[in-house]
Amino acid sequence: MSRPFQDSRRRLLAGGAGAAMAAATGLAGASRGNGRNASSKRRVTLGFIPLTDCAPLAIAAERGFFAAEGLEVRLSREPSWAAIRDKVAIGALDGAHMLAGMPLATSLGASGTPQPMITALSLNLNGNAITVSAELYQRMLAADPEAMASRPVSARALKRVIEADQAEGLAPLTFASVYPVSSHNYQLRYWLAAGGIDPERDVRLIVIDPPRMVANLAAGRIAGYCVGEPWNQLAVARGVGHAVITGYELWNNAPEKVFGVTRDWADTNPDTHRALLRALITACAWLDVPGNRAEAAQILAGPAYVDADPALLRRALSGGFQYHPGSQPEALPDFNVFHRYAANFPWRSHAAWFITQMLRWGQIRHAVDIRRAAAEVYRPDIYRAVAGELNMPAPAADDRPAGGHAQSWTLTTNDGALAMGPDRFIDGRVFDPDRPVAYLESFERHALSAALADLRRLNPETHA
Repeated sequence: MSRPFQDSRRRLLAGGAGAAMAAATGLAGASRGNGRNASSKRRVTLGFIPLTDCAPLAIAAERGFFAAEGLEVRLSREPSWAAIRDKVAIGALDGAHMLAGMPLATSLGASGTPQPMITALSLNLNGNAITVSAELYQRMLAADPEAMASRPVSARALKRVIEADQAEGLAPLTFASVYPVSSHNYQLRYWLAAGGIDPERDVRLIVIDPPRMVANLAAGRIAGYCVGEPWNQLAVARGVGHAVITGYELWNNAPEKVFGVTRDWADTNPDTHRALLRALITACAWLDVPGNRAEAAQILAGPAYVDADPALLRRALSGGFQYHPGSQPEALPDFNVFHRYAANFPWRSHAAWFITQMLRWGQIRHAVDIRRAAAEVYRPDIYRAVAGELNMPAPAADDRPAGGHAQSWTLTTNDGALAMGPDRFIDGRVFDPDRPVAYLESFERHALSAALADLRRLNPETHA
């Protein structure tokens, strides 16, 4: 870690006021000199979905980090991820809190008409869970108590429930995620497939907006879902659901949300883009100071943001997670990561992983050059330039394998070293961004439509 960043972090920990934070990171003069041009567009509208991980946008607004960059930012609470995608695409929003796969899918045309988008900032890691109804949970307990007693909980017990239903000729159970190209959809499918369940044939998968998940679960319209907080903890608090596994347990420190804009907007407004990135990185760093999480929960609880019980938000943000009604919360200190572990770096290998999942489940039906597609959308070059302005270290490489670290580890950078967290997958696989097709071929359960021969031709292995 570089010396200037160490000094700024000490002041951040000691203070916490907006002015102190601005001084600590050099933001106070960002729009008035210090070698940087004033923002070309001062008034900006950004969209978000009411989830705990919209926190970087809320904190940047409420703590004055946008204002410190000379920006006037209006935050717009949106009803769905489709609304976020469409409004950014047509320019009704300048940018938004986005699903990590959304800029990729929109650029590739996997979720509608192609519209080139980019992201130069990951907003957070982790934050999701899979919750099932109280009725289904009891059926899973009865079907395989041994599988339900282990952690992480596999889908083995659910497989037995599904097999029993199929033997009786019953309709498939319905599960929900928040959007077709969301990490939630891929995490739900990953968990099901790792447990021997075919997500394409053995269950019915639908999309429901996050704030409506609990009501649909309580009404019996769905048997379970994968969503971010506070919508898992709310189901548990109301006694209508049990959280069976967190996203962290499926893939330790998985990418979750990004800040996305259209490529044209970024090219037209480069100074504004960088000013927004500086403010959001500062907010993410503020959020990862443990003493700030309670204040963040109180801010998010308001009607302008998540509009939920602050106690539920505080629990999730403070590293506690309640799996079952009436149980004590368990310590999950990395359930929400906003800045540490190089959380804000837009790894192109993360982008490549999302593209493999779009291919795996037939959302991209033709062969693509995965590395090229990732490089066109995920922009670590922009991140490094902004991090340099903030005296923050950044990884030197654009890619890294995932799945090989069961414990914390250290990433060497040009500026020193970064502490990194575990990155294991529930099934023990390792994703090598230099061998994405081999990774795809390793899965028994898939709905791959693209021709493997074409995928191999466009994505030759770069090492043995």
